[in-house]
Amino acid sequence: MAEINNKFPLDISGLEERIGYTFSEKKLLKMALRHSSFSNEQCIYTQSNERLEFLGDSVISIITSEFLYGRFPTRPEGQLSNFRREIVDGDSLANFAREIHLGDYMSFGHGEEKNGGRDRKTNLEDAFEALAGAMFLDGGLNKVKEFFIPFVKERMDQILKTGTVSDPKSQLQELVQSNGETVEYKVIGESGPDHDKRFLCAAMLGSNEIGRGEGRRIQEAEMNAARKALALFGEKGSL
Repeated sequence: MAEINNKFPLDISGLEERIGYTFSEKKLLKMALRHSSFSNEQCIYTQSNERLEFLGDSVISIITSEFLYGRFPTRPEGQLSNFRREIVDGDSLANFAREIHLGDYMSFGHGEEKNGGRDRKTNLEDAFEALAGAMFLDGGLNKVKEFFIPFVKERMDQILKTGTVSDPKSQLQELVQSNGETVEYKVIGESGPDHDKRFLCAAMLGSNEIGRGEGRRIQEAEMNAARKALALFGEKGSL
């Protein structure tokens, strides 16, 4: 178990320099960086970043959708949806957060801090969305665009360079259909409050579970379960 590093969280002015935006309402930025574990440990009420995360999720989605709509005027809806899913999935958002060292500026409770919370994927993706939500309230949509579009372009360039947009559910089904089989998905667990629900899904081949995945939406959880199953296929050579 890791020891708490007392140098964290870093002063938020450093984060403002990294993101190229200075908040007028510092309390919004501080709230965006406040994990629920920190709020739960305080003797007085302090609001966590969960509400800002809810807002930021929608802000990021509309910015990404508008960007893709303009950049690819002839692509069908299905391809645009696949592009958007790749750009705003949990892994991508967590990596964006790591690029700006977002975890270094977050406030955690002692338990979460000791257990690696600063680099936990779910914490980083949630905080990145909360940051977008806070910036939206403080400066408006255009300020969030200035901050977020470079990340969208970077991720989109990676997708185009590889020449593939991973649709793991389709890939997995193609692998198994030669044997006349069909992959089915079922929700096996839920956690979190209603506004921040997380789902755990299993990919099933007959009665056998071949992969599990978590996500804030059932579709995302199913995609992650399919990725785990594909990884298993790659290791064993067959399912």
